[in-house]
Amino acid sequence: MRHRRYPSDTTDAEWALIEPLLPAPAWQTETGGAPEKHPRREIVDAIRYVVDTGCKWRALPADYPPWRTVWGFMARWTATGVVGQIRDDLRGRIRRDMGKGPRAVATVIDSQSVKAAETVGKASRGYDAAKKINGRKRHIVVDTRGLPLLVIVTPADMTDRDAAKEVLFRLRLMHPEITIVWADSAYAGQLVTWAKRYLRLTIKTVSRPKDATGFVVLPRRWVVERTLAWLMHARRHARDYERLVQHSEALITWAAITLMTRRITQKGKPLTGRPLAAQSPASAA
Repeated sequence: MRHRRYPSDTTDAEWALIEPLLPAPAWQTETGGAPEKHPRREIVDAIRYVVDTGCKWRALPADYPPWRTVWGFMARWTATGVVGQIRDDLRGRIRRDMGKGPRAVATVIDSQSVKAAETVGKASRGYDAAKKINGRKRHIVVDTRGLPLLVIVTPADMTDRDAAKEVLFRLRLMHPEITIVWADSAYAGQLVTWAKRYLRLTIKTVSRPKDATGFVVLPRRWVVERTLAWLMHARRHARDYERLVQHSEALITWAAITLMTRRITQKGKPLTGRPLAAQSPASAA
């Protein structure tokens, strides 16, 4: 067992949350298989190290398992939906600790454009003329406490309205209990009618006051913007490096998982400057 020396390494309490949510090793199943050479905890620690520090997979410190092994586990857990299941289980636990139901009925949506590295192919990147960014766009849905429900990555030249149809369709399939989605004015127009007619979702837009100057905290929208700020503390997400969009989505989710495990184990202590349950000048539902 390696000595845990990096800030991104799991604590015993965090590992106790994550370990039961991982799939059983192949050798423990009916189909069988060879025992795994490296402990699962070291694999998770290595993934979190990449997300937290932003290093190349090949630059993993020597005390972690080989980078190909770590990347292989990350890819398999992504393909089988394990990462999303961990996120959903932790979110439900936090909501119960807050005295709320485990499933949200009101959500908030927003997007964020980021530059893409040269490892990102032309087919999955684009130019966001509004932000003057050549790269990808992250579309995220959170509950009213800022806990992520869904992340989808698209080329940056895809408009919020066009991407929202795919985002909301997946959201409806995964979370049929959701009834309201709060958004900014970029999601207004025909999308509101489309969502109501085909998905039974109500989109409520919050616009910036016309007479406002400078920074203004807007109701509802500040929640998702705060979550995006939290995720950007993981240096891997300052730019998009992943060749496949599903791996980009997975590593964003791993950053959220780290935030949520720390929220549970530290009982509301500050994570990235503020507690996860901290309140803004605007009230949350």
